[in-house]
Amino acid sequence: MTRTIALITGASSGIGAAYARLLADDHDLVLVARRADRLADLAEELRARGAAVEVLPADLMTHGGITAVTDRLAAGDVRTLISNAGAGGYAPLTDVESADIDRLLTLNAVAPVRLVHSALPGMLAAGEGAIVTVASLLAFSAGFTDLRAPRRTLYVAAKAATLGFTRTLANELADTPLRVQVLCPGVVATEWNSGAGHNIPWAMTPEDVASASLAGLRLGETVCAPGLEGQDAALDALLAAETAFVSGGNQSALAARYAAPLA
Repeated sequence: MTRTIALITGASSGIGAAYARLLADDHDLVLVARRADRLADLAEELRARGAAVEVLPADLMTHGGITAVTDRLAAGDVRTLISNAGAGGYAPLTDVESADIDRLLTLNAVAPVRLVHSALPGMLAAGEGAIVTVASLLAFSAGFTDLRAPRRTLYVAAKAATLGFTRTLANELADTPLRVQVLCPGVVATEWNSGAGHNIPWAMTPEDVASASLAGLRLGETVCAPGLEGQDAALDALLAAETAFVSGGNQSALAARYAAPLA
Protein backbone atom coordinates (compact mmCIF):
# COMPACT_ATOMS: atom_id res chain seq x y z
CA MET A 1 0.00 0.00 0.00
CA THR A 2 1.27 3.47 -0.88
CA ARG A 3 1.23 5.71 2.18
CA THR A 4 0.83 9.45 1.71
CA ILE A 5 1.67 12.13 4.25
CA ALA A 6 -0.92 13.93 6.34
CA LEU A 7 -0.03 17.02 8.37
CA ILE A 8 -2.30 17.70 11.33
CA THR A 9 -2.18 20.80 13.52
CA GLY A 10 -3.47 20.78 17.07
CA ALA A 11 -2.55 17.09 17.06
CA SER A 12 -1.61 16.66 20.72
CA SER A 13 -5.16 16.04 21.97
CA GLY A 14 -8.86 16.14 21.15
CA ILE A 15 -10.00 16.22 17.53
CA GLY A 16 -6.45 16.50 16.18
CA ALA A 17 -5.29 13.37 17.99
CA ALA A 18 -8.43 11.58 16.84
CA TYR A 19 -7.64 12.44 13.22
CA ALA A 20 -4.09 11.14 13.68
CA ARG A 21 -5.27 7.81 15.08
CA LEU A 22 -7.81 7.38 12.29
CA LEU A 23 -5.26 8.15 9.57
CA ALA A 24 -2.31 6.19 10.98
CA ASP A 25 -3.19 2.88 9.32
CA ASP A 26 -2.64 4.20 5.80
CA HIS A 27 -0.84 7.55 6.16
CA ASP A 28 2.49 8.76 7.42
CA LEU A 29 2.07 11.77 9.65
CA VAL A 30 3.46 15.16 10.55
CA LEU A 31 2.07 16.11 13.96
CA VAL A 32 2.02 19.78 14.92
CA ALA A 33 1.19 21.30 18.32
CA ARG A 34 2.75 23.37 21.09
CA ARG A 35 3.15 20.50 23.56
CA ALA A 36 6.19 18.52 22.44
CA ASP A 37 5.82 15.94 25.22
CA ARG A 38 2.27 15.10 24.18
CA LEU A 39 3.30 14.89 20.53
CA ALA A 40 6.15 12.53 21.41
CA ASP A 41 3.79 10.20 23.28
CA LEU A 42 1.30 10.14 20.42
CA ALA A 43 4.07 9.64 17.86
CA GLU A 44 5.33 6.59 19.77
CA GLU A 45 1.81 5.13 19.81
CA LEU A 46 1.31 5.66 16.07
CA ARG A 47 4.76 4.37 15.07
CA ALA A 48 3.85 1.11 16.79
CA ARG A 49 1.00 0.86 14.27
CA GLY A 50 3.35 1.22 11.32
CA ALA A 51 3.15 4.94 10.57
CA ALA A 52 6.24 7.05 10.02
CA VAL A 53 5.72 10.09 12.22
CA GLU A 54 7.42 13.48 12.28
CA VAL A 55 6.94 15.69 15.31
CA LEU A 56 6.92 19.43 14.70
CA PRO A 57 6.38 21.51 17.86
CA ALA A 58 5.08 24.96 16.86
CA ASP A 59 2.93 27.66 18.39
CA LEU A 60 0.53 28.81 15.69
CA MET A 61 -0.38 31.87 17.73
CA THR A 62 2.96 33.25 16.53
CA HIS A 63 4.10 34.07 13.03
CA GLY A 64 7.33 32.20 13.74
CA GLY A 65 5.36 29.08 14.54
CA ILE A 66 3.30 29.45 11.39
CA THR A 67 6.48 29.86 9.33
CA ALA A 68 7.91 26.64 10.77
CA VAL A 69 4.87 24.75 9.51
CA THR A 70 4.60 26.51 6.14
CA ASP A 71 8.28 25.74 5.54
CA ARG A 72 7.52 22.05 6.12
CA LEU A 73 4.51 22.19 3.80
CA ALA A 74 6.61 23.90 1.13
CA ALA A 75 8.51 20.63 0.68
CA GLY A 76 5.50 19.62 -1.42
CA ASP A 77 5.03 16.06 -0.14
CA VAL A 78 2.00 16.56 2.12
CA ARG A 79 -1.18 15.26 0.48
CA THR A 80 -3.59 15.81 3.37
CA LEU A 81 -3.62 19.00 5.44
CA ILE A 82 -5.84 19.17 8.50
CA SER A 83 -5.74 22.66 9.99
CA ASN A 84 -7.29 21.90 13.34
CA ALA A 85 -5.40 24.01 15.91
CA GLY A 86 -7.53 26.64 17.60
CA ALA A 87 -8.49 28.32 20.85
CA GLY A 88 -11.74 29.81 22.11
CA GLY A 89 -10.73 32.88 24.03
CA TYR A 90 -14.38 33.19 25.03
CA ALA A 91 -15.05 36.57 26.66
CA PRO A 92 -16.83 39.84 25.98
CA LEU A 93 -14.64 41.79 23.59
CA THR A 94 -14.05 44.53 26.18
CA ASP A 95 -12.45 41.93 28.46
CA VAL A 96 -9.95 40.69 25.86
CA GLU A 97 -6.40 42.03 26.05
CA SER A 98 -5.11 43.69 22.87
CA ALA A 99 -2.24 41.23 22.61
CA ASP A 100 -4.68 38.32 22.89
CA ILE A 101 -6.71 39.70 19.97
CA ASP A 102 -3.65 39.42 17.75
CA ARG A 103 -2.73 35.97 19.06
CA LEU A 104 -6.22 34.51 18.76
CA LEU A 105 -6.85 35.90 15.28
CA THR A 106 -3.42 34.67 14.18
CA LEU A 107 -4.19 31.14 15.40
CA ASN A 108 -7.85 30.89 14.43
CA ALA A 109 -7.96 32.86 11.17
CA VAL A 110 -4.50 33.61 9.78
CA ALA A 111 -2.83 30.23 10.31
CA PRO A 112 -5.33 28.21 8.25
CA VAL A 113 -4.92 30.52 5.27
CA ARG A 114 -1.13 30.54 5.49
CA LEU A 115 -0.94 26.76 5.80
CA VAL A 116 -3.32 26.10 2.92
CA HIS A 117 -1.46 28.60 0.75
CA SER A 118 1.79 26.74 1.40
CA ALA A 119 0.33 23.27 0.84
CA LEU A 120 -1.50 23.98 -2.42
CA PRO A 121 1.42 24.08 -4.88
CA GLY A 122 2.60 20.58 -3.98
CA MET A 123 -0.89 19.15 -4.09
CA LEU A 124 -1.71 20.76 -7.41
CA ALA A 125 1.59 19.58 -8.92
CA ALA A 126 0.87 16.03 -7.74
CA GLY A 127 -2.73 16.17 -8.94
CA GLU A 128 -4.07 14.99 -5.58
CA GLY A 129 -4.71 16.33 -2.13
CA ALA A 130 -7.20 17.01 0.62
CA ILE A 131 -7.57 20.13 2.75
CA VAL A 132 -9.64 20.28 5.93
CA THR A 133 -10.01 23.40 8.02
CA VAL A 134 -11.74 23.14 11.38
CA ALA A 135 -14.20 25.93 12.09
CA SER A 136 -17.27 25.56 14.34
CA LEU A 137 -21.05 25.69 14.27
CA LEU A 138 -20.52 29.00 16.05
CA ALA A 139 -19.26 30.37 12.73
CA PHE A 140 -22.97 30.56 11.81
CA SER A 141 -24.01 32.10 15.16
CA ALA A 142 -23.54 35.86 14.76
CA GLY A 143 -27.26 36.47 15.12
CA PHE A 144 -27.85 33.67 17.62
CA THR A 145 -29.02 35.00 20.99
CA ASP A 146 -29.34 31.83 23.07
CA LEU A 147 -27.92 32.72 26.48
CA ARG A 148 -26.28 29.30 26.76
CA ALA A 149 -23.85 30.22 23.98
CA PRO A 150 -20.48 31.59 25.10
CA ARG A 151 -19.39 35.20 24.78
CA ARG A 152 -17.73 34.74 21.43
CA THR A 153 -17.39 37.91 19.34
CA LEU A 154 -13.69 37.39 18.55
CA TYR A 155 -14.06 33.64 18.06
CA VAL A 156 -16.98 34.04 15.65
CA ALA A 157 -15.01 36.64 13.67
CA ALA A 158 -12.20 34.14 13.16
CA LYS A 159 -14.26 31.02 12.53
CA ALA A 160 -16.64 32.82 10.15
CA ALA A 161 -13.54 33.90 8.24
CA THR A 162 -12.33 30.30 8.07
CA LEU A 163 -15.77 29.13 6.96
CA GLY A 164 -15.97 31.73 4.19
CA PHE A 165 -12.36 31.14 3.14
CA THR A 166 -12.78 27.39 2.80
CA ARG A 167 -16.13 27.48 1.01
CA THR A 168 -14.78 30.00 -1.48
CA LEU A 169 -11.56 28.02 -1.93
CA ALA A 170 -13.60 24.91 -2.71
CA ASN A 171 -15.27 26.77 -5.56
CA GLU A 172 -11.89 28.06 -6.75
CA LEU A 173 -10.52 24.50 -6.85
CA ALA A 174 -13.66 22.83 -8.20
CA ASP A 175 -12.01 21.94 -11.51
CA THR A 176 -9.00 20.30 -9.82
CA PRO A 177 -8.67 16.85 -8.20
CA LEU A 178 -8.24 18.43 -4.76
CA ARG A 179 -10.87 17.88 -2.07
CA VAL A 180 -11.68 20.76 0.29
CA GLN A 181 -13.75 20.71 3.44
CA VAL A 182 -14.55 22.94 6.40
CA LEU A 183 -15.51 21.00 9.51
CA CYS A 184 -18.10 22.67 11.76
CA PRO A 185 -18.56 20.68 14.96
CA GLY A 186 -20.77 21.69 17.83
CA VAL A 187 -19.82 20.99 21.45
CA VAL A 188 -17.12 18.31 21.69
CA ALA A 189 -15.96 16.45 24.80
CA THR A 190 -12.29 17.51 24.78
CA GLU A 191 -9.93 19.67 26.82
CA TRP A 192 -11.25 22.69 24.87
CA ASN A 193 -12.50 25.58 27.03
CA SER A 194 -11.07 23.96 30.18
CA GLY A 195 -12.84 20.70 29.41
CA ALA A 196 -16.34 22.18 29.65
CA GLY A 197 -17.63 19.81 26.95
CA HIS A 198 -17.17 16.81 29.22
CA ASN A 199 -20.04 18.10 31.37
CA ILE A 200 -22.48 18.83 28.52
CA PRO A 201 -24.88 15.98 27.71
CA TRP A 202 -25.08 16.70 23.97
CA ALA A 203 -21.30 16.90 23.46
CA MET A 204 -19.94 14.66 20.69
CA THR A 205 -16.78 12.62 21.06
CA PRO A 206 -13.68 13.84 19.18
CA GLU A 207 -13.45 10.42 17.55
CA ASP A 208 -16.93 10.78 16.06
CA VAL A 209 -16.15 14.32 14.87
CA ALA A 210 -12.96 13.28 13.08
CA SER A 211 -14.60 10.16 11.66
CA ALA A 212 -17.48 12.24 10.25
CA SER A 213 -15.03 14.65 8.66
CA LEU A 214 -13.10 11.90 6.89
CA ALA A 215 -16.34 10.24 5.76
CA GLY A 216 -17.53 13.64 4.52
CA LEU A 217 -14.37 14.01 2.46
CA ARG A 218 -15.13 10.69 0.77
CA LEU A 219 -18.68 11.89 0.13
CA GLY A 220 -17.43 15.13 -1.41
CA GLU A 221 -18.85 17.41 1.30
CA THR A 222 -17.45 20.92 1.33
CA VAL A 223 -19.11 21.62 4.69
CA CYS A 224 -19.30 18.93 7.35
CA ALA A 225 -21.53 19.45 10.40
CA PRO A 226 -21.23 16.05 12.11
CA GLY A 227 -24.52 16.12 14.03
CA LEU A 228 -26.72 17.82 11.45
CA GLU A 229 -29.40 15.73 9.74
CA GLY A 230 -30.64 17.24 6.49
CA GLN A 231 -27.37 19.05 5.91
CA ASP A 232 -27.89 19.37 2.15
CA ALA A 233 -31.23 21.10 2.63
CA ALA A 234 -29.77 23.44 5.26
CA LEU A 235 -26.89 24.39 2.98
CA ASP A 236 -29.25 24.92 0.04
CA ALA A 237 -31.29 27.30 2.21
CA LEU A 238 -28.12 29.10 3.29
CA LEU A 239 -26.95 29.50 -0.31
CA ALA A 240 -30.37 30.80 -1.34
CA ALA A 241 -30.30 33.38 1.47
CA GLU A 242 -26.75 34.45 0.56
CA THR A 243 -27.65 34.75 -3.12
CA ALA A 244 -30.76 36.82 -2.33
CA PHE A 245 -28.79 39.13 -0.06
CA VAL A 246 -25.90 39.70 -2.48
CA SER A 247 -27.96 39.87 -5.68
CA GLY A 248 -30.79 41.83 -4.11
CA GLY A 249 -28.50 44.37 -2.51
CA ASN A 250 -26.30 44.95 -5.54
CA GLN A 251 -28.48 47.66 -7.11
CA SER A 252 -27.88 51.16 -8.48
CA ALA A 253 -30.78 52.65 -6.53
CA LEU A 254 -31.28 52.94 -2.80
CA ALA A 255 -33.69 50.57 -1.08
CA ALA A 256 -37.06 52.22 -0.49
CA ARG A 257 -36.48 52.57 3.25
CA TYR A 258 -33.49 54.82 2.56
CA ALA A 259 -34.97 56.72 -0.38
CA ALA A 260 -38.09 57.81 1.51
CA PRO A 261 -37.83 61.19 3.28
CA LEU A 262 -37.43 60.97 7.04
CA ALA A 263 -40.32 62.25 9.11
